[in-house]
Amino acid sequence: VYVGSYAGKDSNGIWVFEMDAAGKLSPIGGASGVENPSFLALSPTGKFLYAACETYGPNGGTVAAFALDPKTGIPSLLNQQSSKGQGPCYIALDKNGRHVLTANYGSGSVASLPIGEDGKVGAAISSIQHEGASKVNLQRQNEVHAHSINFDEQNRFAVAADLGADKLFVYQFDAKSGALTPNSPAFATTAAGAGPRHFAFHPNGKFGYAINELNSTI
Repeated sequence: VYVGSYAGKDSNGIWVFEMDAAGKLSPIGGASGVENPSFLALSPTGKFLYAACETYGPNGGTVAAFALDPKTGIPSLLNQQSSKGQGPCYIALDKNGRHVLTANYGSGSVASLPIGEDGKVGAAISSIQHEGASKVNLQRQNEVHAHSINFDEQNRFAVAADLGADKLFVYQFDAKSGALTPNSPAFATTAAGAGPRHFAFHPNGKFGYAINELNSTI
């Protein structure tokens, strides 16, 4: 079990636990070397771990790649790449484990990055800026805030929940190139002031569910 957290580069930001059959967690170690690895995603093979490093500043945030020790599960840093925005707070891997998507909360943007055979993450292929803050809740929605992005089961589309815009932005995903392009229609709208945070597809592909942070609804 892997737990991300806010931590400096010199502190363990990723914690590793072993879980037994009864569900008991026992700490076995951690990993450092990156700042604020707040949200994590495992590769389909289980060999690699990816982190959204939620940082702000002149260089924005990053996506970090880790190799997992096959015996202990302890991550070791492979590399980092720019998330092309401020404060990345969510990442998701496509079904083939060849690309990673990230949502940048601070700048309200999303990006797609390639993953090499060695597990390292490459420079961004796509970077798209959201527009249209709803400004219903001026404390939280004065600007766009991309809060998550998820693939559908067929690896054809991605949906990004934007808390600041009260919208679910829809993108077409090219599984070969990793490119994101706005769908037509480009978004679905939630209730004004809802503040959508995370989105999940039903396994049958017919339904989707958004959890709205600001008005506490689904």
